[in-house]
Amino acid sequence: MGVVTPFPLPFRGPTQVGFERAELNRILDLYGRMVSAGHWKDYAMDLGRDAAIFSAFRRAAERPEFRIEKRPALRNRQGMWALIGEAGVVLKRGQELAAVLAPVERRLMKLVAE
Repeated sequence: MGVVTPFPLPFRGPTQVGFERAELNRILDLYGRMVSAGHWKDYAMDLGRDAAIFSAFRRAAERPEFRIEKRPALRNRQGMWALIGEAGVVLKRGQELAAVLAPVERRLMKLVAE
C-alpha cells in the first residue's frame, strides 16, 4: 500500500472582517460624544465576510444616519474606509479612518456650538 497524501486546500483568506482595537476605540469615542450631544441614540455593528460596518442611529427604529464601512478588498483602489449617509450615498472614502470621520467631527462641533 502507498502513503495517502491529503489534498491541499486553497487559501481562502479571512472568514470575517472586523475592526482593530484602535479603530473601534476611535469610532466609539466619536459615538460617545455624539450621544452626549443628544444626537445619536443607538448603534449596530455588522461583521461580515467582505466588510465590517458600524451604523449609528438617531432613533432605534429607523435607517442609520451614518454607516462607517471597512472593506479591506478596496485598500489598494479607493481606500478601505467609507462614510455612507442615510440615503446610501458615499460621503467620504479614503485610506485613513480619521480623514473619513472628519465630516462627522465637523457636524459634532456645530452641534456643540449651538
